[in-house]
Amino acid sequence: MSTATLLPTTELPAWKALQAHRALFDQQTLKKLFAEDANRGEKMTLEATGLFLDYSKNRITEETLLLLFQLAKESGLRQRIDAMFCGEKINTTEKRAVLHVALRAPKEQKILVDGHDVVPDVHLVLDKMSSFSNRVRSGDWKGYNGKRIKNIINIGIGGSDLGPVMAYEALRYYTERSITFRFVSNVDSTDFVEATRDLDPQETLFIISSKTFTTLETMTNAQSARDWLVAGFGGNEKAVSKHFVAVSTNTQKVAEFGIDTANMFGFWDWVGGRYSMDSAIGLSTMLAIGPDHFLEMLAGFHEMDEHFHTAPFEKNLPVLLGLLAVWYNDFFNAQTVAVLPYDQYLKRFPAYLQQLTMESNGKHITLKGDRVSTNTGPIYWGEPGTNGQHSFYQLIHQGTRLIPCDFITFYKGLNPLGRHHDLLVSNVFAQAEALAFGKTADQVRAEGTPEELIAHRTFEGNRPSNIILAERLTPAILGKLVSLYEHSVFTQGAIWQINSFDQWGVELGKVLAQAIIPELEESTSPALNHDSSTNHLISLYRKNK
Repeated sequence: MSTATLLPTTELPAWKALQAHRALFDQQTLKKLFAEDANRGEKMTLEATGLFLDYSKNRITEETLLLLFQLAKESGLRQRIDAMFCGEKINTTEKRAVLHVALRAPKEQKILVDGHDVVPDVHLVLDKMSSFSNRVRSGDWKGYNGKRIKNIINIGIGGSDLGPVMAYEALRYYTERSITFRFVSNVDSTDFVEATRDLDPQETLFIISSKTFTTLETMTNAQSARDWLVAGFGGNEKAVSKHFVAVSTNTQKVAEFGIDTANMFGFWDWVGGRYSMDSAIGLSTMLAIGPDHFLEMLAGFHEMDEHFHTAPFEKNLPVLLGLLAVWYNDFFNAQTVAVLPYDQYLKRFPAYLQQLTMESNGKHITLKGDRVSTNTGPIYWGEPGTNGQHSFYQLIHQGTRLIPCDFITFYKGLNPLGRHHDLLVSNVFAQAEALAFGKTADQVRAEGTPEELIAHRTFEGNRPSNIILAERLTPAILGKLVSLYEHSVFTQGAIWQINSFDQWGVELGKVLAQAIIPELEESTSPALNHDSSTNHLISLYRKNK
């Protein structure tokens, strides 16, 4: 189904039916829905690829689901999914295929881009990464003075940083503990200085992750890393080739920097930055957890990819999550989604999802070039439990905003210690229960609470949540979780008829910064032609720096 044949989202029959259906929930509550159906908690669940989803605590009925699935069909979601997996250039503004699914495709699969099978290319890079990782981890790869590499620093930004950082933290249980891993992304010099303060240059390897090798923040940090390293070797620039590798496609720039292009790991323009953690951008991940665990992670990604590609919508985990996000965003005016992992290893997972979701679907123009007719791109945010409970849960429970929540937890913890895991999981179930059912004034009064405090201690409930469960956090499960949210984002974008794979919104600020940099650095006062506020700020900075 071409986008040219689609009605605007809000003109689709299922959308209009959902608008009428929404009025039901002005009176219907989760408490009533559960009272009316004693088996709701068992029926509204879905298990696939080793993930279990309880979506029963959502403000939905069976009719809601039927209408949402109909909306997906009328939006051409199935055709969009097939187009992506077939290598069609669904990133229309950049005329690119969208094939992060090819990064985790098995060798026997065939995926064509402009008639070329890209799967063998992917596996050539994976094999090169594996060989390099094994050499570094075994000590076979040594620094310029023959010392073993004990420190690895990934320098990147955006998708070249958030994915590797999140994966390292999520899979720290599986990492090689004899090597220190750090990540530098911010152009603020503090980030680089603190990352290298206690390290020996002779034992340190830098991974410079930049597709073009021109990204301002990354290359500024890379040059500082080069200066730091050369100084550590008494000015000997020959050391660079043994202490730097590149994840890039710009051979000329990599060579000019002093990196041996044999140690350059490439990827492709059909890989978006925020979808690149399982490409060569994941080199630091492979170095940390080893090639075997990295391949397990890719297999997890692929299993969820295949589920998304083939499962009917009614049994499709990413489709269901995506449709529920649309339901709350557009029919309840819920502006955010809280992702709350109850596993300390997933502490950076919400930050990773922020880029994945908001850079993808923070759009106001449709694929046809028209203004969207509804809200898009909810704000994703969160913190690991139980920390968040003592921070922002007050707002979720008793605030004036509706905040749907995704709770993520595991049947088994990776570090068993006394009662810890039971206490952790009890909080997941209790928080979801409290959000859904609340506490009435009569219940509070029955506890002997003074009358003047009853209103303050009453919980309205009727606040939706999902619970995602898996056996334990493994590399494969991490791959499945990331893929789950990737395809949920895809589903939302298809409903809204937007391009989830470009990011023109980040460009304007970059362009303006390039104009301002020399105005901050020139020795003589430049002529300023900005607005009065920007002109004044530049002058004030020059005076006080």
